Amino acid sequence: MKVEIINGCPVKIWTDFVEDSAMRQIENLTTLPFLFHHLAIMPDVHTGIGMPIGGVLACEDVVIPNAVGVDIGCGMCAVKTNWKASDIPTDVLRKQIMRGIRKRIPLGMQHHKHPQDESYLPVGHDIDRLKIVKERYKSILHEVGTLGGGNHFIELQKDEEDNLWIMIHSGSRNLGKQVGDYYNKLAKALNKKWFSVVPPEIRLPFFPSDTKEFGAYWDEMKYCVDFALCNRKLMMSRIEEVVADALTGIEFEPMINIAHNYASREHHFGQDVIVHRKGATLADKGVIGIIPGSQGTASYIVEGLGNPDSFCSCSHGAGRVLSRSAAIKTLNMNDEVKRLEDKGIVHAIRCQNDMQEATGAYKDIESVISNQADLVKVRRKLLPVAVIKG
Repeated sequence: MKVEIINGCPVKIWTDFVEDSAMRQIENLTTLPFLFHHLAIMPDVHTGIGMPIGGVLACEDVVIPNAVGVDIGCGMCAVKTNWKASDIPTDVLRKQIMRGIRKRIPLGMQHHKHPQDESYLPVGHDIDRLKIVKERYKSILHEVGTLGGGNHFIELQKDEEDNLWIMIHSGSRNLGKQVGDYYNKLAKALNKKWFSVVPPEIRLPFFPSDTKEFGAYWDEMKYCVDFALCNRKLMMSRIEEVVADALTGIEFEPMINIAHNYASREHHFGQDVIVHRKGATLADKGVIGIIPGSQGTASYIVEGLGNPDSFCSCSHGAGRVLSRSAAIKTLNMNDEVKRLEDKGIVHAIRCQNDMQEATGAYKDIESVISNQADLVKVRRKLLPVAVIKG
C-alpha cells in the first residue's frame, strides 16, 4: 500500500498502476467537502461512473448514489461440495449439469417467462414506501433467479483438494439500475437547487442524511441489496438441484455470500460514518469473502484481516484493463478458446463479442491478491472446471 496526498487528502492505494481516467476520478473524490479521513483504493481499481470501481469512500452524513453504482448489491456466492471434480464424467458435466443449468437459469437479458413465487423475494420491507421497487414489483418476480449479462457468471470450480465448488456472480438485475439511475437524477436536480459546491461535471451528486430523499434512497438501496442476495440464493438452490440429479450422493455446505456495491453505516477512526463500497467488499476481521478472477483463471476464498486503512475492505475481483469495446476489437478469440481448452475448461465462447470477458480484458488475479496481503488471507484457491457467462 502506498499513500499519496491529493488536494490535501491522503489516498491509500493498493496497486502500483492506476489508469489516467480512474486517477482523475480519484482526484475529484478528494475535493468532496464531506470526505472522511482518507480515500482507499483497492488493487482492482478501474474507471467507473463518477467514482472508480474498486474505491472505498467514507463520508460524513451523506450518501452518493454514483459511489454505490447501479448494480446495487451485486456480489458473489459460493458453495463447497463433497464431490471430487475429477470424478465427474465429461458427458455428465456437459450434457446433464451444464445443459441443465442453462435450462433452469435464464442468462443475459433473459427473464423467467412466468412470475416466480413471492416467497423468493426479500422480507421485512414496506413496499408501499419504496417508489421504484413498488413500480417494478411485477417485473422483479420475473427477474429473481436470473443471472444477467456482462461479467456475471456461473462457474463449477475445484480447490487444491479437488473438491467441487459452485460459484455465482450476479446482482440486483434491472431493479438496481432503475433505483440507481432514478436517485442519481434526483440528487443531481436537488444539488443544483441547493447550489451545491460539488461541481455537476464530476457526477457525484449526494443526499444529506437529514433529508427525506436520503431516507428514500437508503431504504430502496437496502431492498436492492437484499434482492440481489435472494437472486443468488434462488439460482444456487436450482443449480444444486441440477447437480444433485447428476451426481448421486452429493452434499452441499452452507453458502458463502459477499456483496460489493452498497453503502453502510459504520464506525471508523472514532466516528460514525457512511462507507461506500463500489466494486469493493467487506473484509472485517474474520469475515469470509470471495475474490473471483477472470474467465479461466483462479478465484479465491479469503478471510478478512480488518485493516482500518482500507475501512476493513478488499477488492471485489481482478478489475478491468480493457473496456468491453477495446477487448472485442483487440483480443483474439482463437487464442482465448485454445487457452481454455488446453486447461480442460468447459466454456461457451462462440463469437468475437465474447472477448469482452476474456482473460486479457482483466488484470492478473495473482498480482491483485498479492497486493492486498495486508487486507485478506487466502483460505482456498479455486480453479475453473466449467464456465457459463451471462
